[in-house]
Amino acid sequence: MAIVAPTSAAAFPLAEADLCVKCGLCLPHCPTYLDARNEADSPRGRIALMQGLATGVIDQTAKLELHLDGCLSCRACEAVCPAKVPYGALIDAGRALLAERRPARVRALAPLSVLLSHRPLRRALGALLRLYQRSGMQKLLRRSGALGRGRIARLEGLLPQIAAATRVDRPTIADSANDSVQLFVGCVSDLVEAEAVDAAARLFAACGYALRSPAAQTCCGALDQHGGRPATARGLAAHNLTAFAGDAPIVAMASGCGASLLDYATMLGSAEARRFAARVRDPARLLLARAERLQLQPLRARVAIHVPCTQQNVLRDPQATRALLAHIPQIELLELESDQRCCGAAGLNFVTQPQASDRLLEPKLAAARRLQPDFIVSANIGCSLHLSAGLRRDGSTVPVLHPLTLLARQLRA
Repeated sequence: MAIVAPTSAAAFPLAEADLCVKCGLCLPHCPTYLDARNEADSPRGRIALMQGLATGVIDQTAKLELHLDGCLSCRACEAVCPAKVPYGALIDAGRALLAERRPARVRALAPLSVLLSHRPLRRALGALLRLYQRSGMQKLLRRSGALGRGRIARLEGLLPQIAAATRVDRPTIADSANDSVQLFVGCVSDLVEAEAVDAAARLFAACGYALRSPAAQTCCGALDQHGGRPATARGLAAHNLTAFAGDAPIVAMASGCGASLLDYATMLGSAEARRFAARVRDPARLLLARAERLQLQPLRARVAIHVPCTQQNVLRDPQATRALLAHIPQIELLELESDQRCCGAAGLNFVTQPQASDRLLEPKLAAARRLQPDFIVSANIGCSLHLSAGLRRDGSTVPVLHPLTLLARQLRA
């Protein structure tokens, strides 16, 4: 008897899933498969599970959800796939199908999405966090152990020092009208990476770009897109298309946001979205085109570079950070880990699946112990928070910075 797919599976892209011939060439590149050695935690295994779920062959169970939730969406498999299987879109669609059939899965995601997509709420949260840190309450709670060992304690342990929001738009004499650049700050960078946002403003001004950050911008939608709420993600994407009107290049503070902006072409499927995605650039690459204008002081330091998965596998520009930082005189650049595998941060994975994410982080921490760098740099905020927290637990005081922060610190006054 022929199997009829349930109505709720109609949106799952079975034709794209069928492109996977289960050859296994992706297995050596999949962090979760290498960690678990379980086919259900591999790209082809997860695709098979999603195919079975969408066609009604497999029931939705807690175990199946665990296998699909365990995917980091690092897209290392996609980067090496000879059949060009769009794995990132597939895992997003699979999680959307899970949420459609069991809405309780994403109930906690809705308020977090609202918080991150509204700048006034984020600024209010930032003010509360600064008060929490400066009042001594943070030290008291950490020492007392009152937060326990659950997700709240995990989230609190990721907090860096929260600084006041910075100003992006600066008076700049651009070379021409074509030298305008639009900055996508994101929903976390302006909260926990204020110095990096300020660094971007200073660097682009020094290179003769007129940098503007549209006030109407909102969250890139990655949290909702990867978490099973595609309709909300599409709404945020459509909002950003309007906010970033024009033809100017768009740069994102976090490579994860940049990857999501690039995916708008697929997510929305419109000509306008494709034009938007074509404007997305890695900020390091854009600055590199005019790096000779930067007057930089020497830095005698060992700097280890962590290349985020989104920069490696989606933006496909893993060397941009190294090439830009190489303009600092006397700097010694190192690779934090030669194979550049996922650190385990992966959106909220380092909160929702702490044990697995910490196992994936351990090679990075081991590399830091071995290399003894003065600084570690990463172009993605999630990776930076995860690395910083891991280093603190390891007893290390090595700072983790955005590469633009390190570069801007060397600008001559």
